[in-house]
Amino acid sequence: MIGRQMRAPDFWTSGGVAATALAPIAAIWGLLAGTRMRRRPSVLAPVPVIAVGNFTAGGAGKTPTTATLVGLARRAGFSPAVMTRGYGGDLAGPVRVDASRHGADEVGDEALLHAALAPTIVARDRTAGLALLAECGADLVILDDGFQNPTLAKDLSLVVVDRGHGIGNGRVMPAGPLRAPLAVQLDLASALVVVDSGEAEAPGLAALLAEADRRRLPVLSARLVLEAPERLAGRRVLAWAGIGRPEKFAATLAAAGVDVVELVAFGDHQRLEPADAEDLLARAEARGLDLVTTEKDVARLAGRMEPALMRLALAVRVASVDLVFDDEAAVSALIAELHRPARR
Repeated sequence: MIGRQMRAPDFWTSGGVAATALAPIAAIWGLLAGTRMRRRPSVLAPVPVIAVGNFTAGGAGKTPTTATLVGLARRAGFSPAVMTRGYGGDLAGPVRVDASRHGADEVGDEALLHAALAPTIVARDRTAGLALLAECGADLVILDDGFQNPTLAKDLSLVVVDRGHGIGNGRVMPAGPLRAPLAVQLDLASALVVVDSGEAEAPGLAALLAEADRRRLPVLSARLVLEAPERLAGRRVLAWAGIGRPEKFAATLAAAGVDVVELVAFGDHQRLEPADAEDLLARAEARGLDLVTTEKDVARLAGRMEPALMRLALAVRVASVDLVFDDEAAVSALIAELHRPARR
């Protein structure tokens, strides 16, 4: 069962009359977005910049991709920092995230996850955020999102594609999920990262990959893998998540042998209220299910003092997910190239 969620419209996947009706607005949006993306960058960072983005609105796996890149960058000899807009948080920044004094309400859930792995800067103005790189001791910055922003020059742009969702109906917003015309975005991408979570392949993915092949654009395959799957394998669970595509979380659990009896889906980055917690606890108890959620959702519970939310935080099991590249050496080679002065 899927509970309430702020969902993308169905026609973003299937097309149809609504998508056609919105085509004139989408044409204007696409022209503006494409023109903006093609602008010459006005700022060159003092260190190499890796942008982790996606073609579409919504989640595709940027956060776990960024986490994996942090580890690979370190192995390549870099001291990386992560920069994010802090989506869902109140602080515009620039500010270095400190988990001992910042909560999700201030810096967003993703920033807290990144800060556990590497120095992390929240900055809606990415240029302003560069001023904190020296404080972080960073010689490489990884942008979680920011692919479409033309201000800052990127040395490597990795675009994450969800194998189960692809690019939807292939239209630009609001007629479809694309943030800008696909051709423009492909022109500016360094490589695609196609992430498999165990779902069926999206109908339009083959055409996208054929176009990437025609352009000789590298395609890097990756998988979402549940950490310590033995903790949850065989258990009957109620999974809940407020991420871009909660069904992808459920598919990852199922692929690891978890029996997902019920899925309750909330809006992306949604802040739970006490009534939500009471409902989840009651549903799980009534059916004898274990409660399971994502690291992002638990990060949003941290520091909440409402009794129901505190009970939920104590009761829920966290299913941590890693992104694993099928050809890690190919990704490491792309990162190693950033050591070359010619890249700057």
